Amino acid sequence: MLKLDNKTALVTGASQGIGEAIAKLLALQGARVVVAARNEEKLKSLAAYIDAGGGCARPLALDVSQPETFNERLKSLPADFGEIDILVNNAGITADNLLARMSLDDWERVLRTNLTGAFALSKEVIRGMMKRRWGRIVNVSSVVGMMGNAGQANYAASKAGLIGFTKSLARELGSRNITVNVVAPGYIETAMTESLPEASREALTGSIALKRLGTVDDVAAAVLFLASEEAGYITGHALNVSGGLYI
Repeated sequence: MLKLDNKTALVTGASQGIGEAIAKLLALQGARVVVAARNEEKLKSLAAYIDAGGGCARPLALDVSQPETFNERLKSLPADFGEIDILVNNAGITADNLLARMSLDDWERVLRTNLTGAFALSKEVIRGMMKRRWGRIVNVSSVVGMMGNAGQANYAASKAGLIGFTKSLARELGSRNITVNVVAPGYIETAMTESLPEASREALTGSIALKRLGTVDDVAAAVLFLASEEAGYITGHALNVSGGLYI
């Protein structure tokens, strides 16, 4: 079940957190994994970890805010990693502020990284998927894109945009046996949440139906399912992985 043998996956934002967990799990299930991010040293370490565990990974230095570099960077991959079957658009940034104080640069930088990057990278890989008549695109959004959040108008807009982009692309590519879906995480255990005062952490978990924060592995498992053959009749769907924060 959920095996990805003979498939090649590209995961952006793979140097840490959710992206790292996704890359490890896809590799564990048999996929060749291209781990992409800006921090090449972290990527090399991750690829070595995956290889040492019996998987197969290659690092790819990639800045998703610079779509003009995508074609050249993808061409630099070894031939056996060059045909991308599974694309996970996970890379993203925040630049939080109330709208009255938010700069145009912070607005555009978040939209360019979180939304335009996913558009441009998807455009680069879909031709190969269409030719092979098989593909999986999984975009990592956020429940903030569904429910909004004060101080994150730029981030929420970018994540809501990913959902609309996903639904539209799913309609375009369905006839070619390519599925396009969204995973929308809620509050996930990170270094930032670990440093929260106990009262703030309790208030946060109190707003979640399951009464706990999510883990990066919770999100990775959802991505794995949508990338698998078993999810072959699911497309255009936004999978809410928030523990009931948003219902």
